[in-house]
Amino acid sequence: MKLVHLLLALLSMMSLNGSAADIEAGKKKSEACIACHGAGGNSAVPMFPVLAGQNARYLYLQLRDYKSGARENAMMSPMAASLSKEDMQDLSAYFADQKPVAIAFKADPERAKLGFAKSQEVLCAMCHLGGMKGQNEIPKLSGQHYDYIFKQLMDFKTRARHNDAGNMTAVAKTLSDEDIVNLSHYISNIN
Repeated sequence: MKLVHLLLALLSMMSLNGSAADIEAGKKKSEACIACHGAGGNSAVPMFPVLAGQNARYLYLQLRDYKSGARENAMMSPMAASLSKEDMQDLSAYFADQKPVAIAFKADPERAKLGFAKSQEVLCAMCHLGGMKGQNEIPKLSGQHYDYIFKQLMDFKTRARHNDAGNMTAVAKTLSDEDIVNLSHYISNIN
């Protein structure tokens, strides 16, 4: 059984071309990330996402999209511009391997309850899975900052963010601003 777990762990660190990402190299390369995303990817600043424990595949795809311009951000796009594929794989593996620290956000219980109901209605768990843990290219949302979740949902709704296959945009455009506030309370309350 231990061998199966070891093989699964190794396979999860494999990239599309079959080369293994280097977590230690990713740690060294992450020095430039600390100012915004915190040590080990545990951002203390609510507008910057927590990277610790995020799915490696999702992280890699986001870095790739920042580099290509498919996803735009005044801070991240220039940071990703000089990254090689290997750099992106190493950074993604490193942050995915880190343990997330609980965020300090205290959700409004009523808003979180309404957000949970809306998450059931729009089927968030169909892609993000139970506990909002995500999978592969679908991000883990649990343990994420309220401000970041709110902004991403608003960006999908307004098409300011458009690097998805259309699924998030299709869902977000049906949400009222109040729905987004409530969903953000609910999601940010999951650790």
